[in-house]
Amino acid sequence: MTIEEYKEKTLRREYIATGSEAHKLMTRAARDAQKITSEINGGYHTAEELRELFSRLIGKEVDDAFGLFPPFYTDFGKNITLGKHVFINSGCCFQDQGGIEIGDDCLIGHQVVLATLNHDLTPENRGSMLPAPIKIGKNVWIGAHATLLPGVTVGDNAVIAAGAVVSKDVPSNAVVGGVPAKIMKTLGAEN
Repeated sequence: MTIEEYKEKTLRREYIATGSEAHKLMTRAARDAQKITSEINGGYHTAEELRELFSRLIGKEVDDAFGLFPPFYTDFGKNITLGKHVFINSGCCFQDQGGIEIGDDCLIGHQVVLATLNHDLTPENRGSMLPAPIKIGKNVWIGAHATLLPGVTVGDNAVIAAGAVVSKDVPSNAVVGGVPAKIMKTLGAEN
């Protein structure tokens, strides 16, 4: 199985059984991601060096305005797509096997978790997984320690408050917070 075949499988949200070709590819990709993230996290790098390393990690070029403050963690790497002018603050964990898409001009706060997999609930199949992509629109700000769960879509201009756990889609221009996250207000609306 190739990375592209794997991405198509996860885009369709197909079950990944333990020991399957997709599962084996995930393990190989994880080893590659560990090598690159250990380089990212192992010492000081200029902004240009970080852009080059992150481009290697995701398998495509990031733009010149991309910013990253390490450390950064991912256990796959090749299923992340970034728009232009994205900033990722330190300590973030992207579980991108199910796919992560981040739009232009997004700010990702300290220690944000983007999780795109759920394990099978039945004990005998617990090692098998269900992928679901996370899609983040343009001009989104995600506050420190927020967690986005599998399958969530965040609309343009939304704000995710620090510490929020987002388990449902977030509309454009919404400010959400809490556990589970709920709409606190809408930007531009009279409150």
